[in-house]
Amino acid sequence: MIPTKDAYDELDRAYAHFNAELFNGQLPPCLITLQREKKTYGYFSAERFFNQGDKTTTDEIALNPAYFGIIPLKEVMQTVVHEMVHLWQHHFGKPGRRRYHNREWGDKMKAVGLMPSDTGKPGGKQTGERMADYPIEGGAFEQALEKLLATSFKITWADQRPGRHVPAELLQAALEGAVDGVDPENIQAPELTEPSPSKQTRAKYSCACEPKINVWAKPGLHLVCGECSQRFQEVE
Repeated sequence: MIPTKDAYDELDRAYAHFNAELFNGQLPPCLITLQREKKTYGYFSAERFFNQGDKTTTDEIALNPAYFGIIPLKEVMQTVVHEMVHLWQHHFGKPGRRRYHNREWGDKMKAVGLMPSDTGKPGGKQTGERMADYPIEGGAFEQALEKLLATSFKITWADQRPGRHVPAELLQAALEGAVDGVDPENIQAPELTEPSPSKQTRAKYSCACEPKINVWAKPGLHLVCGECSQRFQEVE
């Protein structure tokens, strides 16, 4: 068992499988990385790495391992294919400006069996800055995934302390055993910490006058009353 080799061999295998099944093998190789970007399943970065020897470049597909143990394997594979569509568009299409998911990207998503949706559910917008997706029932993605799973494919290594890197509602669902294929026994709930007591920023001071004169200022000052010439006393 070699954890690094296990993890990356599995992701390379998934990439090669979906490349053959959904993209006719036309996508070039890329460098798959694991990045704990908060509340992000993954991302694509064009020509992110360069070879220090021959100066060639390769694209990056980054996946967030914090999700591997709290969402179904199907959703992890959706993320892989989602980013592969970005890679396809970079090489063979016209990407939108910055992070914009344009119509060309959306059409390719549908062609590979994923319906673009800004909500991740039916009825959502199909183009925009932040986009999710859901599988088209019986579509190309589901068929390709079924073939992959028939080979006993799995993600062996998952983050057991995903905590602050994932949305609280997803973590809670996984901990409650409400996610198909996710064993809550493998996940450690984040430790609860007591909030630190708030610092007092203002204190009340009173003098010996009748009636008393009160002032509020930062704690620890030495104040003298202009009426009675007595020092103000800090009141608890």
